[in-house]
Amino acid sequence: MPVHRSGTTVPLSSSWRPRRSLLAAAGALLAVLSLLLTLPGTAAADAAGADVPPRGSARLGMGVIAHDGQGGLPRDNRAVQTEGVDVSSHQGNVNWSGLWTSGVKWAYVKATEGTYYKNPYFPQQYNGSYNIGMIRGAYHFATPDTTTGAAQADYFVNNGGGWSRDGRTLPGALDIEWNPYGAACFGKTQSAMVTWIRDFLNRYKARTGRDAVIYTATSWWTQCTGNYSGFGAANPLWIARYNTTPGTLPAGWAYQTMWQYTSSGPIVGDHNKFNGALDRVVALANG
Repeated sequence: MPVHRSGTTVPLSSSWRPRRSLLAAAGALLAVLSLLLTLPGTAAADAAGADVPPRGSARLGMGVIAHDGQGGLPRDNRAVQTEGVDVSSHQGNVNWSGLWTSGVKWAYVKATEGTYYKNPYFPQQYNGSYNIGMIRGAYHFATPDTTTGAAQADYFVNNGGGWSRDGRTLPGALDIEWNPYGAACFGKTQSAMVTWIRDFLNRYKARTGRDAVIYTATSWWTQCTGNYSGFGAANPLWIARYNTTPGTLPAGWAYQTMWQYTSSGPIVGDHNKFNGALDRVVALANG
């Protein structure tokens, strides 16, 4: 109907009021959705971050099954191998006595991640494995998107990742694999990733005198470094593959030094095989 203003009749379009109502309703709906997305604890907010674990929670091989799947357990090829485990804060206080009795003779313990996280269970795990008689080492979970390789190597060495010539301490290991917090390759090009890894390895050797072990999976290494072959001559390979064999190795390595073959082993899930008898584990510890 027309609107009267100061005696003047102003005709209105018949669609004016419905359009105004629709615009108001749409605006209110957008405001509510925006609020839901920003409120902690809401279904929308939870869904947005449901698949991203908290920083510091990464561990060796956490992306292997999702990206590479899993098959059977290793076949008996009559090669002499030595059983080992790797642990992080996910295992809490570890039953080292039970592992030792079961035949586990070496262990790697997560020490650090990035330059922001130290494993709170590191003393119990690192010293406990040593005290029971195992040869032990520490590993660092790399986050190339947060700080430089050199900075992370320093953080690792300063917080448990060093090396001592005692015959029972393995060189530190660089865990470089899928990014659990974002893009698989941490937002880096293949050449930039190689540079980051090289910076870490160079700083670690300068600090400790040892060449660090590289833990990775062939599929990640191919995707994120372009299957770079330049580290095989100096850095021992720790390959991740949950199947009957280690499979194809990354370029530059003719054999693996260690193989993480399962995440569901006895007592501690992550079990590994050292490619040789116990005296070869000792040899790696001695450098």
